[in-house]
Amino acid sequence: MTKPDGRSPGNSLRTFGLDRDRARLAGVCAGIARCFGIDPLIVRVVFSVGAIVGFGSFILIYLAIWLLAD
Repeated sequence: MTKPDGRSPGNSLRTFGLDRDRARLAGVCAGIARCFGIDPLIVRVVFSVGAIVGFGSFILIYLAIWLLAD
């Protein structure tokens, strides 16, 4: 039997939230890593490189996620 939103009872969607237990600054990268099931270091490196290469655009994305999440 499926739920009204089309999901089966055993299939739950992963939800995003700040991970303050493994946080370095605000828990954004750790929360993204937990949501996708990867190492937080990978997400932190991607954000760092993106902040340098993207002329700070990833910093704005980070701040937006920090303010909007949880």
